[in-house]
Amino acid sequence: MATEQELSDFLKSVEKRAFKRSVYHVRNVESALDIVQDSMMKLAEHYGHKPVDELPMLFQRILSNCTLDWFRRQKTRNALFSNMSDFESGSDEGDFELLDVLDISNDSQQVESAENSTQRAQTLREIEVEIQELPARQREAFLMRYWEELDVAETAAAMGCSEGSVKTHCSRAVASLSKALIAKGIRL
Repeated sequence: MATEQELSDFLKSVEKRAFKRSVYHVRNVESALDIVQDSMMKLAEHYGHKPVDELPMLFQRILSNCTLDWFRRQKTRNALFSNMSDFESGSDEGDFELLDVLDISNDSQQVESAENSTQRAQTLREIEVEIQELPARQREAFLMRYWEELDVAETAAAMGCSEGSVKTHCSRAVASLSKALIAKGIRL
């Protein structure tokens, strides 16, 4: 049984990564914030009584489901209001800047040169663009495995697919990203 403090600590520990993952999926900062908030509320309301070690997987699954629900609502909304351009989504796309939400440690004693800082910012933007270009399932598997650092079994459970599918999606995502970044002259 998770205590209130343990639940609060867990939510604090995952909020930034969950937000980043949501932004990569929906490409809209406000919608990503809503998705993460809804996911956290659902976890607290419905699963706050579960043991602490079960919370990460439950939260990943809830976050995935909330993201899918958002896409379904967008699809329905766009179908209903396709003739009314004022109501269509898309006007906020492209406003997300990776460096705006990148958490840089304040206790870092290293001073980065302006040239290195600019180069790093450009590289991060290019990587962000390429991640957003991945197909949805590949992007989801890639972010869970390499951003959230979930293992294959946890990713498969959160995505609702087999471990083989997770490996395939990740492999294809890495290959696509590698090819695209090498084509742009970026070597990591």
